[in-house]
Amino acid sequence: MDLSDKFARGQTLFFRFFADAFFAKRYGHRAVVLETVAGVPGMVAGMWIHLKSLRQMKTGYGPMIRELLAEAENERMHLMFFIEIAKPNWLERALILCAQAVFWNYYFIFYVFFPKTAHKMVHYFEEEAVSSYTSYLQLIESGQIEDVPAPQLAIDYYEALGPGARLSDMVRCVRADEQTHSNANLRMAGGQADDVSSEATSAGQASADSNPTGLQA
Repeated sequence: MDLSDKFARGQTLFFRFFADAFFAKRYGHRAVVLETVAGVPGMVAGMWIHLKSLRQMKTGYGPMIRELLAEAENERMHLMFFIEIAKPNWLERALILCAQAVFWNYYFIFYVFFPKTAHKMVHYFEEEAVSSYTSYLQLIESGQIEDVPAPQLAIDYYEALGPGARLSDMVRCVRADEQTHSNANLRMAGGQADDVSSEATSAGQASADSNPTGLQA
């Protein structure tokens, strides 16, 4: 494990500590705050690479830009789903504002100088998200959390969800998205991604559909 990897892991554990301290096993509320933060890296990285392409007046960045922006949009949709589930109060909404303000600036500076380590950190973030959603799903399946109907927004978003979809079905789709993002960021960091989950999600489709013309610039 090199210094970059140690730093990326350390940052992940640091942010997880605060998530555990504030939310413990309140997974719905935890998801609201964490998905707010999760929507930042793809947007920051996509924006920076877009500007890099403009500065250098070079093509070749298009696929990566579209993939990163699709990731950010997918994370934004996760937030919209869990807002309907958790109904955050004013304190949690204030925490969201603070978390986004701090993390946006932190990640932007970090990405400008250490992009590969930044992608590696997001890879570990997403692995933690997969673990968190797995724990959430176990509580739902054991009956400790009610398996309420999935929000209509999630049913419309995921092709795999039908009219009778439940919270557990939605969490499985969200978890698969997070695994996809984990693999993608590991690849961008120069690592070897695991096999992408075969579970049907909209994340990969969003990335493909964001370039309907087939242009690669």
